[in-house]
Amino acid sequence: MTADIHTTPRSAAPAPPAEKPTGRTRRRGRFGVHLFLMAVTLGFLAPLLLAVYASLRPYEETAKHGYFSFPEHLSFDYYRQAYSDSGMGKYFTNTLLIAVPAVLITLFLAAFVAFAVSRLRIRGGMILLMFFTAGNLLPPQVLVTPLYVLFLKIPLPWWMSDSLTLYDSYWAIIIVNIGFQVGFCVFVLSNFMRTLPQEILEAAIVDGAGVWTQFWRITLPLCRPALAALATLEFTWIYNDFLWALIFISNPDKLPITSSLNNLRGQFFTDYNLLAAGSVLVALPTVLVFLLLQRHFIAGLTLGSSKG
Repeated sequence: MTADIHTTPRSAAPAPPAEKPTGRTRRRGRFGVHLFLMAVTLGFLAPLLLAVYASLRPYEETAKHGYFSFPEHLSFDYYRQAYSDSGMGKYFTNTLLIAVPAVLITLFLAAFVAFAVSRLRIRGGMILLMFFTAGNLLPPQVLVTPLYVLFLKIPLPWWMSDSLTLYDSYWAIIIVNIGFQVGFCVFVLSNFMRTLPQEILEAAIVDGAGVWTQFWRITLPLCRPALAALATLEFTWIYNDFLWALIFISNPDKLPITSSLNNLRGQFFTDYNLLAAGSVLVALPTVLVFLLLQRHFIAGLTLGSSKG
């Protein structure tokens, strides 16, 4: 007599839990990331550091031993000479007369358009935003000749331009920079304003706030990080511009700071250590603006990055 043997199916063995990274593994990965970021940072800073190093050494020393040799004598004589020989103070003033109004007007106009497109939901707002964005794709060199002819025919009063036309005036450079930069600012600000809670404006409308109050007293203060980030970028771009000034300004006394470096170049010989000192002096204002707006600049770049 055989007994029935009932076998129960064996249950599948549970999968072993995934091994969690240990503290040593995490520290090793973090060290690798930091090492990579330090290498990239050093690669970007290498030309600037080399220029600063060369500007502190006499040209005869670098010509004899090379730029990568150990220094025998360091001084700031080249900085004093570069500032005095190039007339840099006058060119600094010219650049500020161009960059500051251009940045302020660009951000003001871009904030208006971005508010209308993103917060008021006007008809055709998306098409308008596409036109502003598409304007950034147009190469500036295409418009050099038409703008040159146009500026020669636009009259200005004597207190606005010595030439009595838009050509050879600061207004020409300001208008061109506004026209080319406002599209990018509208694109950035409109996307930033869309992340703001709509309930804030709805509450303001219930309290009787008009469109101007919604823009000036509610939306614009909330956009401070984005405006600071854009102000830093725009000031850097307009400050470093050389093309438009070279085309639309003929008076050498009105040229911006980027043209002052040409005064440090000799006809038969160029002291590149002196030129490096002048380049460092020219770059200092943009570094100062970044340091002053650094907190707002970083906040403008990272705000909204954690939103779903």
